[in-house]
Formats: sequence, structure tokens, C-alpha cells
Amino acid sequence: MPKLNHTLEGKAIFVTGIGTGIGKTVSAAILTEALGADYWKPIQAGTEEGTDTERVRSLVSNGNSRFHEECYTLTIPASPHLAARIDNVKVTLQAIRSAFDNIRTPERHLVVEGAGGLMVPLNESDFFPDLIKMLGIPVVVVASQYLGNINHSLMTAECLKNRQIPVLGWIFNGTYHVNEEDIIRWSGFEKIGRIEEEEEISPRVIKHYAEKIRPRLLELLG
Repeated sequence: MPKLNHTLEGKAIFVTGIGTGIGKTVSAAILTEALGADYWKPIQAGTEEGTDTERVRSLVSNGNSRFHEECYTLTIPASPHLAARIDNVKVTLQAIRSAFDNIRTPERHLVVEGAGGLMVPLNESDFFPDLIKMLGIPVVVVASQYLGNINHSLMTAECLKNRQIPVLGWIFNGTYHVNEEDIIRWSGFEKIGRIEEEEEISPRVIKHYAEKIRPRLLELLG
């Protein structure tokens, strides 16, 4: 992939999903590769199998991207509010916003990855939509195909609309089903692209999908 020219129009994107284990990290790697963006996961809950930052770094090959340290690294693979409680750590929106301001540069794209689904609690009173609103950046929503995904997709979309959070669009992950078109129509959100079932997720696969979605992604980013 040719090196991308970073301009003063670098954008930040927040990657969320309709649930846990639906392809957010792979999607974040593809977005990072497509934009030659920097990557940041503010909260990592669970470290025994490595971190999502380590995984994305291993999958991105463009040579431009920087990988920023997590604001919170929590031991247990659980909701951040519970993992933080177990680790005796206090998660605050202000600390994450301060870290965001320190790493954010207007000439570079930045992909920010959430944890779990959209309505995951960060502490006893704040949820990911509160953080996204504070950061003031648009969202990419990742969905996968399973029984109940229409419900989870449309509830996620409704929450984003009610919170007046701007949405770039959907990335669908896994086996195609016609209900993707229904979700797009009912939600009113654009489709960025889809990731097929792959035997292995490698840098080559990430680059392939990055090249496929880049034109649409740049169009939606304006």
C-alpha cells in the first residue's frame, strides 16, 4: 500500500459493535490499514491472551500507523466497570479525554476501539456513549450474523440516534445474510463494507479488505 499523505483533515473514528466477539478488533485493524491511521484502545479488559493493541499492531503493515498505550489495562476479561472494581481502579471519562487530547493530532487519522457492545458500563455511572459524546467523534458500528442480530443492531442504532452521535456506517462481519440490507434500510446508516468468513486473519487479509473499503470510507469521511 502506498503511504498516505496525512493532512490537516485527519479524522478520528470510534469503533463500536452490537455485542462482544463480533469482529471489532479485526474491523479496527482494517480501518487503521485503510487510512494509515493511528490506533488506540483506551480500555483493555483482560490481558491473559494479549491485548487488542498487540493484535492490531501485528495485523497492520502500512508503515505509517502508530499504536498508543491504553489508558486503562485491566486484568479480568469483563465489563470495564467490573474489571476495574476487581483491580481497585477508578475509570473516569476525564482521564480518557485527557489521554485522547495528548495523542490526538489534527493531521493524522485515529481509530479508537471500544470494548464489548455500545452500552457497556465504564464505571458506576458512565457508558461508552458518554465517552463517545465527550470525544466528539463519529462511530463505525460492527455487526455479525447470528440469531438476534437484527434486534441488537437496531437497538444499537436507536441508542446512537437518541444520543445524537454521528455514525459513519456499518461494517458487517461473517457470512452474508439478506437481513444486512434490512438493517441498513431500517437504521438509515450507510454500509462501509463487509468482511467474509476467513480461515485465517493475517496482514495480507487485512490489507485486502483495507483496499476494498478505502474508497467508500474516504467518501463517508468527506
